[in-house]
Amino acid sequence: MNGESHDKTQPRENPLLRLALDLGPLLLFFAVNAWYGIFAATGVFMAAIMAALAASRVLTGQFAKMPLVTAVFVLVFGGLTLWLQDETFIKIKPTIIYLLFAGLLLGGLALKRNFLETLMGEAFSLTQQGWRMLTLRWAGFFVVLAVVNEIVWRSYSTDTWVAFKTFGFLPLTLLFAAAQIGLLQKHAKAEK
Repeated sequence: MNGESHDKTQPRENPLLRLALDLGPLLLFFAVNAWYGIFAATGVFMAAIMAALAASRVLTGQFAKMPLVTAVFVLVFGGLTLWLQDETFIKIKPTIIYLLFAGLLLGGLALKRNFLETLMGEAFSLTQQGWRMLTLRWAGFFVVLAVVNEIVWRSYSTDTWVAFKTFGFLPLTLLFAAAQIGLLQKHAKAEK
């Protein structure tokens, strides 16, 4: 059996389901932090991330790559936060993830591999120049998010950082993604 027919037998993940699985743990993190503090919120966040991964696996038959990577970081940095009772670890997790994503995208380009195309190639059909430009933009955006995370957690209260993590990064990401529509249209491959 070839890879193509195997992929067709697996259910596709609904984008609304993906959003719910991504937002659910974040919203729980925010709510528990408001009532019980950062350490309880971190524990709940870790459990919710694992539940979301399990739900994704059950519903789609596979683990989505980016949420899986994020979950590993949440477990490692959340575990350090709880074990050492130091909230710094959970606060630097987004910085490290964003820099890792930027590094992977840029490193892939340097090695003549476009990981963004590998990840999103089924959704978009772009020219090689289009993929390269989109990859560079996303890498730059991830660096900006890392810097913003550093500024917010170092300059504001934990509650402000949690609120920004919950309600700031997703809207910024959605706005950035929407701003790429022109590039996607300009560099779309002509249909044959």
